[in-house]
Amino acid sequence: MKKEEVEKILHEKVEQGETVSPVLPEGITNYLIDIDGTVCKDIPNEEPERMATAAVYTDALKTLNKWYDEGHIICFFTSRTEGHREITEAWLKKHGFKYHTMLMGKPRGGNYHWVDNHLVKATRYKGKFTDLVDKNVTIQVFKD
Repeated sequence: MKKEEVEKILHEKVEQGETVSPVLPEGITNYLIDIDGTVCKDIPNEEPERMATAAVYTDALKTLNKWYDEGHIICFFTSRTEGHREITEAWLKKHGFKYHTMLMGKPRGGNYHWVDNHLVKATRYKGKFTDLVDKNVTIQVFKD
């Protein structure tokens, strides 16, 4: 899905006279993908000179580009700062990553627990980037 098509899907939505958040069409996933340690070697923000030469994880490149070509939305969600945007975009382009958007400034430190009014799924990267499979696990949720 091209950037223009994504923008069209995510346009302002009005229901019963009130503006509400848009909902993606069925079968389309909005992937938020970390960069350091997930699609390339882990580079800390304190060493930005290494970002331009970070080793790409080829399985991540292949899988993300496949998802992009299937029409899913690819958003890089990184702890890199706005000051690292230019070098990050150049690195992504150099290695051929297809993506729609990039959010900088994700909180550092991990142990994330995301609370949202939309469905959120999470997958921890453990050294192998493949298509996703279904797995039953225990999660924490709010009481009904």
